[in-house]
Amino acid sequence: MTENQNLLAEQRRALILDEVRRRGGVRVNELTRRLNVSDMTVRRDLDALARQGVVEKVHGGAVPVVEASAHEPGFEAKSALELSAKEDIARTAAAMAVPGSAVALSGGTTTYALARHLLDVPDLTVVTNSVRVADVFHAARQLGGDNTGAATVVLTGGVRTPSDSLVGPVADRAIGSLHFDVLFLGVHGISVEAGLSTPNLAEAETNRRLVDSARRVVVVADHTKWGTVGLSSFAALDRVDVLVTDKGLSDAAREEMAEHLPGFVVAGEPTDSEDN
Repeated sequence: MTENQNLLAEQRRALILDEVRRRGGVRVNELTRRLNVSDMTVRRDLDALARQGVVEKVHGGAVPVVEASAHEPGFEAKSALELSAKEDIARTAAAMAVPGSAVALSGGTTTYALARHLLDVPDLTVVTNSVRVADVFHAARQLGGDNTGAATVVLTGGVRTPSDSLVGPVADRAIGSLHFDVLFLGVHGISVEAGLSTPNLAEAETNRRLVDSARRVVVVADHTKWGTVGLSSFAALDRVDVLVTDKGLSDAAREEMAEHLPGFVVAGEPTDSEDN
């Protein structure tokens, strides 16, 4: 971490959270020196992270919250986390959608952010098992009237999860009969050992069907998902064509990604093609 008095609160908290997870805990006095901010500022940041449920405050510092592998947070709880990172990821991933193509979006708060950016891509056919994602497109169609460039949306049936995804046999049958040009996939966790994982067994099977039905798989996941493992794995890393993540990713995680993923893009940073 670098010292910078001008870091925004959200950026500062992202740095603190990354350090907590990487080291297994931090002390307040260490953070004040590294971030060049006051003791009170660090304590406010730790209070905010504790309210989000991602760290646990202990005497003199904080440690990471270790969630049970079967714990599944609700949509509202997840939607308050890593807002700017999700927006950066969504903007970058939306540029990968080709007008007139068939795209699939899984459930999740990052794909929900992506859906809003895909409204600008004409003539898409969108297949989703996310009630929230479908609502974005339906609301846009109602506001836009008879817009010939508006997306055609197919919402699968199924049983609703805490993250407002539809899963189970009905969703699986619907998805299995379709074919997508690209799947934009949100994940609970991604790691070298477990691949892509989720705490929900039924959602794992539905995600397998989504992956199997896609010609190209683009995973959209902020840096906090790297190293997280849910109860059920549903795809190995070699099934991912591109991972779109954010600038909060540590150098160590970037090295692992470069070694094990076919490709990854850090939203907000120049690509090789842009450098040349």
